[in-house]
Amino acid sequence: MAAGGFCKLPNGTVVVALNLPSPAGDGPAGVRVLVHAQNRARALTRLRNLGLRAVYLRGNAAPPTPDEITAVLHHPDGLVWRTAPDNGVSSPELATELWHPIRFLLRRPTPQP
Repeated sequence: MAAGGFCKLPNGTVVVALNLPSPAGDGPAGVRVLVHAQNRARALTRLRNLGLRAVYLRGNAAPPTPDEITAVLHHPDGLVWRTAPDNGVSSPELATELWHPIRFLLRRPTPQP
């Protein structure tokens, strides 16, 4: 389904990175989501509890980069996202967008009168 991977940290926790299709369905570019949790199962559960039900991690093809790990560790929620590069692989050279809190991705648009 989506490229993703994980990295186990020295303190025993993990950072999981997933490239997912855009929830809005607007265009080919998806999003890169980073989750910091006690283990991989809890990281995926955090995403599923937010409404991303069909999230699975198969393999370790696109683990988080050191910069991505730093970004998610410094965020109070431990859950961030940004637009994924077109090639589907996270690359520091292509990463010009800042990381956003997950609430901005899952926010429902307000109805227009």
